[in-house]
Amino acid sequence: MSATPDRPIAIYYEHPDWFRPLFDELDRVGVPYVRLDAANHRFDAADGRPPYSLVFNRMSPSAYLRGHGNAIFYTLHYFAHLKSHGVRAINGYDAYVTETSKALQLSLLQRLGLPYPRARVINHASQAAVAARDLRFPVVVKPNIGGSGAGVRRFETPQGLEQAARTGTLDLGIDHTALVQEYIPADEQRIVRVEVLGGRYLYAIRIYTPGDSFNLCPADVCQTVGGAELVRAACPVDAPKNNLRVEGYRPLAEVVEQIECIMRAAHIDVGGVEYLIDARDGQLYYYDINALSNFVADAPRVVGFDPFARLVDYLLHEAD
Repeated sequence: MSATPDRPIAIYYEHPDWFRPLFDELDRVGVPYVRLDAANHRFDAADGRPPYSLVFNRMSPSAYLRGHGNAIFYTLHYFAHLKSHGVRAINGYDAYVTETSKALQLSLLQRLGLPYPRARVINHASQAAVAARDLRFPVVVKPNIGGSGAGVRRFETPQGLEQAARTGTLDLGIDHTALVQEYIPADEQRIVRVEVLGGRYLYAIRIYTPGDSFNLCPADVCQTVGGAELVRAACPVDAPKNNLRVEGYRPLAEVVEQIECIMRAAHIDVGGVEYLIDARDGQLYYYDINALSNFVADAPRVVGFDPFARLVDYLLHEAD
């Protein structure tokens, strides 16, 4: 183990609840680590190399919903600083650039030749109707920097989209950039999220949705397909009320290979990719790339093992 009290592992995080299971596992194993609160952080470029064996980036792009929007762009500066000093970072600067740009995610999928819902990128609400002109409705408008479905809106008709843009009710998010994207009806109202660790397949879950929700955070899914409530780790209090249900799932080998390719191209060490099957024609579409893994609640029950134990083993292996 390279981590020592003088050179601990650093966990850079923002959400108050999502990472309790990680901290619990680090404490159980006895790993020297420090917690870096992303919302209240500073660094001095003159201080030289930070004294960490590894820094694990757990910053969420949805932080602005919790009053921590100040940390989103700051995180890019801090991880650029770490990169310049050669500090090993899990989900470092390059991964976080991808995490905070749905536009960049589309470009990545296009470059890899993988299917995704047709979309246009805009930087002003007045462009939305023109961008959607030859898209198939319904469409959704997604802020470029989102997370947990934040700010996503669905429009059934061109007239509805044009009215929202004209009346100033279209929110493009904190960087004033958004996608206008075809809405894909999910087959049997279910999506698949595949988690990777060290860029390799870790597990997959299939989430059944009510069809009108864009918040599919795994930590929020606290019921099995059969309706049994899962043991809470980082679940919000109202999780059973969101009608999301989950089951373990194994994708086709070709899909796993494609997702590992996505994560390598995005420089994401630990994260998740979400895809769905179009209910109309059976076509698979990748639609979200995440450099933030909120592992499914009660994972041993859902997928057969504790991913936090494997995550800590991975961090110890990667500590420089």
